Amino acid sequence: MRTETEAVRVSASGAPRGSRAALRTVACAAIAALAFLAGVAGASPAVPAPPGTPATAQADAPAATPAAAEGPGRVLMSGAPFWNQRVVLDKDLERLGIKSGVVAVTTGSNQTIALKKDGSLVVWGNNFYQQQAIPPAALGATAIASGYAHLLALKNGGVIAWGSSLFGETTVPPEARSGVTAISARGYHNLALKSDGSVLSWGLRSDVPPEARSGVTAISAGGDHNLALKGGGVIAWGGNKYGQSDVPPAARSGVAAVAAGWGHSLALKADGTVIAWGNNEDGQATVPATVTGATAIAAGTVHSLALLPGGKVVGWGMARALTNTPSDANSGVTAIAAGYLGSVMLK
Repeated sequence: MRTETEAVRVSASGAPRGSRAALRTVACAAIAALAFLAGVAGASPAVPAPPGTPATAQADAPAATPAAAEGPGRVLMSGAPFWNQRVVLDKDLERLGIKSGVVAVTTGSNQTIALKKDGSLVVWGNNFYQQQAIPPAALGATAIASGYAHLLALKNGGVIAWGSSLFGETTVPPEARSGVTAISARGYHNLALKSDGSVLSWGLRSDVPPEARSGVTAISAGGDHNLALKGGGVIAWGGNKYGQSDVPPAARSGVAAVAAGWGHSLALKADGTVIAWGNNEDGQATVPATVTGATAIAAGTVHSLALLPGGKVVGWGMARALTNTPSDANSGVTAIAAGYLGSVMLK
């Protein structure tokens, strides 16, 4: 995870070097092809590694459920995310329309999406799969989710999807076109939570265990695994290369929120304690002792975030994913989301 290929290095300004854009495109296509072959070979294929990591490694997207907030709604960004996802200049924030009025934000490996108060959406970053071509039907959305190279919006209880559909990610099943209360995406699959407490999954991974077919109150999609919250206990299923689906005893009761990364998992207890398990190659599953009384959590590819009282953001994991954190993130932050090598916050 710490060794990056030349094709995915970025310049000091955080912008991808133009001469390497084609290489990144080829790399993404190659990874997708390998993933497809793996899916044909077995019923539970390994999810492809995110860009910049060896094809045999696994790791990655707010918490997968979009972070929501009230207030001015200014987007803050940190880390070194791909595809110019880190926007810091006021003129660029104003151009995108994310300097104020944002109520939810989430980010993935390729693109970041924001939901405005008026229900409009803003997408920036990679556009190779037309992720920035927001469907008119998505205007008036109430929730958003960002997958590997695709996006979801929730409107009037129905899911709208666009972008890459290599594994059917944007082919919304009939059951997800009404009665949905929450959505989540991370890698090449999606989750939807129905009003009756049942979970739907589609894309590269479509399995749902019996225990997640009723009574679920929260969901979070990971790279190749999923988390659901039911009766204060965490349900996990899917890929388990790093033990990310092995729920520890402490996360089987008293849990208030869940967040699935690419290969690790987080649970937030009602008392503000954060529990982490799974891939810890970069320390993303080693919760700092200073993280107490947390009010929100987010799991990325190689790092994790927690929101503390007073709106202070604390991160742990790969140092590169935690760089360029604005001083504004020391207080007053109302929502957090973690992606591949960067994070987005609302203030």
